[in-house]
Amino acid sequence: MREKLGAARTSEGSSVPGVRLTLLTHSYWPESSPPQRRWTAMIKEFSRSGWHIDVVTPVAHYPFGRRGLPRTAAGRPFLKQAGQFTEVIWRVPYLRHGNSRAARLLDQCFSAALSIPAGLLVRKPDVIIVTAPSLPSLASGYVLAKLRRVPLIVEMRDAWPDLARDARIIQGSVKSLVERVVDFVQRRADLVVTVTEGFAETLRARGVLNVATVSNGVHLDAIPVMDPPDMAKPIFEALYLGNHGESQRLEVAVRASALVGDSMRLHMVGHGTQRPALERLALDLKAPVTFHPPLHGQAMMDRYSSADTCLVSLRDDWKSFETTVPSKTYEVLAVGRHVTAIVRGEAARVIADADAGDIVASDPEAVAALWRELATDRGRLVRNGDSRQWVKDNAEYDLLAGRYMELILELLGKPSAVNP
Repeated sequence: MREKLGAARTSEGSSVPGVRLTLLTHSYWPESSPPQRRWTAMIKEFSRSGWHIDVVTPVAHYPFGRRGLPRTAAGRPFLKQAGQFTEVIWRVPYLRHGNSRAARLLDQCFSAALSIPAGLLVRKPDVIIVTAPSLPSLASGYVLAKLRRVPLIVEMRDAWPDLARDARIIQGSVKSLVERVVDFVQRRADLVVTVTEGFAETLRARGVLNVATVSNGVHLDAIPVMDPPDMAKPIFEALYLGNHGESQRLEVAVRASALVGDSMRLHMVGHGTQRPALERLALDLKAPVTFHPPLHGQAMMDRYSSADTCLVSLRDDWKSFETTVPSKTYEVLAVGRHVTAIVRGEAARVIADADAGDIVASDPEAVAALWRELATDRGRLVRNGDSRQWVKDNAEYDLLAGRYMELILELLGKPSAVNP
């Protein structure tokens, strides 16, 4: 049985003192965001093994660029705050901002710079982990690791700086300052952790020496097994949950729903920079789309239960997305609903390996044709449980956190803990 306090057990039966780590992240609990979901899950497992975690993060202000929670929940600058488990959260100030890239970048630079003095307030860790994006945090993590004279782990949750090129944030043939800084930190980190094997191979090909992969995932015990969709339901329902940004190219799904017409309903849950444009497009096309705010807990599970298919989407004209798997993919696989996958590369391979649904081109006509077929032949919507089993074997957070802890212990030269 895993020790809850004090020490992780080794294969020889001796004990290893709990590791102390400092995590720099641009978003954390009580916010709901990709880094928050990943690191809440990781820290839950780390804490169970007696590890000590200090989280350095801005006062909660995601996603709207302003504090939307009471100060007791959002935190106060440079004051300690108790986390959900045994972690201690150290907040830094932020700059209020809207949806513009420039304003968000300025906010990230401001908070990243202040993360250095905040990181010096905490007890000296064994290792520092910085998760990116945001990219300015990489520089702060590097400086803080040098000041504290401890190893640095850089976690790349997206294919940066490649994604910046695809998104035209960086243009031109000459390496930009951003690319140089990211490359500098990646090459000098003691370990780089990616969430896909494809991007790990890309970094190795560039000469980054110590690279490992720990994918995103889910806690299966928090996701119920869904009953099959209603075979007699007259309206076909498609569901998208997640970010409404440039990366997802969700206008394809909106246009596809307009082509299918009133025999279907597309539910879109979440927020993002493109949401106002998507709402206007749906209105102009008279598309059968219902937009919902972000949902959590039972409300989200109810929406999954009502869906016939779940949409996973990434635009197909950005090369970096060949090595990207949207973090929501694992939750959709665990739910066990049919997946409409508008993806390619590694994400498409995951969908295929899990036998989770259909991979379709990023084209409204192709998506509409698939949805018409599924509505007519509803037996294709009944899945055999393979996708949930795939998650259990490959993307359960107990397994992933154990892998992460093994990597950290190996980096620190400490005996490895027994898997729980």
